[in-house]
Amino acid sequence: MLQYLTLRRLAGTLAAGAAAVALLASPQAQAQSGEPIKIGFAMALTGPLSPNGKQALLGMQIWEDQINKKGGLLGRPVKLVYYDDQTQPATVPGIYTKLLDVDKVDLVVGPYATNMIAPAMPVIMPKGKTFISLFGLAVNSEFNYPKYFSMIPTGQNTKPSFTEGFFEIAAENKLGTVALVAADAEFSRNACEGARTNAQKHNMKIVYDRNYPPPTTDFTPIVRAIQAANPDAVVVCSYPLDSVGMVRALNEIGFKPKMFGGAMVGLQATVFKTQLGPLLNGIINYETWVPTKQMLNPDAEAFLKEYQSRAKAAGVDPLGYYLGTWGYAYIELLGKAVEGAKSLNDDKIAEYLRTNTIPTIMGPIKFGKNGEWAESGMMQVQYKGIKGNDMEQFRGMDTQVVVHPAKSKTGDAVVPMEKLRQ
Repeated sequence: MLQYLTLRRLAGTLAAGAAAVALLASPQAQAQSGEPIKIGFAMALTGPLSPNGKQALLGMQIWEDQINKKGGLLGRPVKLVYYDDQTQPATVPGIYTKLLDVDKVDLVVGPYATNMIAPAMPVIMPKGKTFISLFGLAVNSEFNYPKYFSMIPTGQNTKPSFTEGFFEIAAENKLGTVALVAADAEFSRNACEGARTNAQKHNMKIVYDRNYPPPTTDFTPIVRAIQAANPDAVVVCSYPLDSVGMVRALNEIGFKPKMFGGAMVGLQATVFKTQLGPLLNGIINYETWVPTKQMLNPDAEAFLKEYQSRAKAAGVDPLGYYLGTWGYAYIELLGKAVEGAKSLNDDKIAEYLRTNTIPTIMGPIKFGKNGEWAESGMMQVQYKGIKGNDMEQFRGMDTQVVVHPAKSKTGDAVVPMEKLRQ
């Protein structure tokens, strides 16, 4: 008899839960519900992209804490549900299938990085979910999914945006030849395709254009082959460990091109800056945000204060300039779209994102065609004056100069780069 009553109580509880879900669209039901809104995602917490992925996660957790202190979303608390994708594209489809079919999350956001975002799309699209990705380069150019939104300031000219400033500086300095080298992976291929477009635009002759396999660990033969082509400039399209390997090989063989860099992921992270130290001097590379006076608004400043106070205990990048800020901003963007749409309905959230300019700690964001930013915010910085491997020299802007675009410049590019390496 006791077992029968227990089963009846359980059935009643499940029925009540089902009724609550059925009433989800009702504001009154939402206000009364104690069930959290679950937001699911994959994130690189191990593997080569983990130095960036971990700081993005801390940024997201800070948002989660802050939004819940303010009463949550739609009167309900928020819960982040996430799994480590191990910087392996093959893990991503299974993670998003589990989030949607087993964990039954209400909303999803993307993983970090192009190579991980693309494999999620075939899982997300049939479910009709709004999908805000974190630093995916031209992912939607292949899918044309109307509920995709990209949190990366590449603007409408996506693939060329990573190296556009690099080539403009090369043209200003009358450089005539360029070498292109890229990993044979989604992000690097996209960035290198954009570099070819930029080279053609500026009438620069491409004297070397090769891909290398992603497992590559010895970059000395590659850099020697580039050196043999004798280019004025070298554009590298790479992920973190490759970027470190390329910089070390450049220095080891004494190669001295006039410009080097372009689309090297990883150099923005403090862990790699401190590893490489003075080897970075003279390199010109992309950036998406830096703590200049014109960019460091009060909201971003308050976030960084909170992030940096928690970074050591969390074992993440101590500064958070690259992905800490953007990790907060892309989940903040989703939260504001939910509040603006007054709904968890993905169609309504996507429509709100398409039709509104949304304030974030990274500034106002307006989306254009294909879920990309209406305007570009990409920059190029040049490293200078780095001495030793002390982390404190990377706090602020003392060791990097914004050299493109003109509206964001904090100084002029030094070409040839060897002037900053003597």
